[in-house]
Amino acid sequence: MPVFPLQSDPTRVPADQIWKGVISVSNAGKKRGRGKGSGRITPKDLNKGQMIGYGKANIVWPGLSAPVIRGRELVQQQKLPEDKEREAKLRRIRDEMVNFKRLKLSPLERGWSGSKMPGRSIGPPDAVGEDEFIGFDTKCLELKAVVNMKGNHGRKRRVSAMVVTGNGNGLAGFGFGKAIEGRAALRQAKNRAGQKLMHFDLCNGHTVFHDFHCQFGATKLFVERKPEGYGLKCHRAIRTVCEVLGIKDLRAKCEGSTNVQHVVKAFFIGLLKQKDHQRIAEEKGLHVVEFRPENMNFPKVVASPTVCRTEQELENNEILDFTQYCMDGKIQLQKKKFPPFYTKFRSWEIYLKKQEYLRNQDKVRLRMMAETGEVRSYLTEKYPECRMGPGPKDE
Repeated sequence: MPVFPLQSDPTRVPADQIWKGVISVSNAGKKRGRGKGSGRITPKDLNKGQMIGYGKANIVWPGLSAPVIRGRELVQQQKLPEDKEREAKLRRIRDEMVNFKRLKLSPLERGWSGSKMPGRSIGPPDAVGEDEFIGFDTKCLELKAVVNMKGNHGRKRRVSAMVVTGNGNGLAGFGFGKAIEGRAALRQAKNRAGQKLMHFDLCNGHTVFHDFHCQFGATKLFVERKPEGYGLKCHRAIRTVCEVLGIKDLRAKCEGSTNVQHVVKAFFIGLLKQKDHQRIAEEKGLHVVEFRPENMNFPKVVASPTVCRTEQELENNEILDFTQYCMDGKIQLQKKKFPPFYTKFRSWEIYLKKQEYLRNQDKVRLRMMAETGEVRSYLTEKYPECRMGPGPKDE
């Protein structure tokens, strides 16, 4: 009768693997729907409540459970009365381990989805010598289990982590870590992120300098600059990066793959490629003028070159639009906006005729007050007595 050698000695297998063989379900069993609730079963730690030197037989062991010399007397081995409640205490301690309790977090400590790790803060990176990361905060972006197939041991499972750290003032970096346990992977990634910091200038301390397009792999990002108070309307990974970086107002549209690693890398590439207003003015040799709706489209010079070119020096095909120049000559394709349905009705035409004499009246009055200090018409200079408001009293 042939004898097959054992694959592994059961006496040398650790307790964790023994418990895993008892309570886990094979891959074939999972496909058939078995063991749906096995993930919540917590194995009992048989060493819980056990103390070296104290067993079922209540015996005094000199040098183990009692001192060898007590005062001037030599302690001898002796048997004490039996503890009847010992088994009940051990059973009570082990039963408490089986009860599954979900982790409760305060709303400020939660991540992207409940008590999951991505999106949660894990503190600043560890100090390097005497240098400490004061004011830094690290947030987890990704925490997943990865498996590598080994020839001798089969599937080798490890945990991969991706984090981003920053001081909220334009200094940030991201890093990766991989270890057997999640805490070790997060710590490794956090320290690597602290070693790869990058500095980004912020426009007015709250947003980017201009709109830009960036790409990494199959992920495309269209980032738009927004005024103060707009907020962050973007992918949750980009929002987390902006929080540790100090960006408060931004809009980003993600197309293609939404892989977290690709999204973060594409966003950092876009931040590195952006140019401040002074740099654009020096490259073009022209003034950078800003028109914004919240400022009623009044022109505002935000940067001026050292030597400004004249109109005769400009080329015919030169790009003068700020957004198109920052996009490298490209224009973002946007969805066509159709007019509302009620514009086809006759009642809408009647409404427009009634509102014709009031159109833009508030804006015109505001512009006149800013330019001349009063509301006036084009005939005011010819007829100075024709002014709005109460006239001079008749004597």
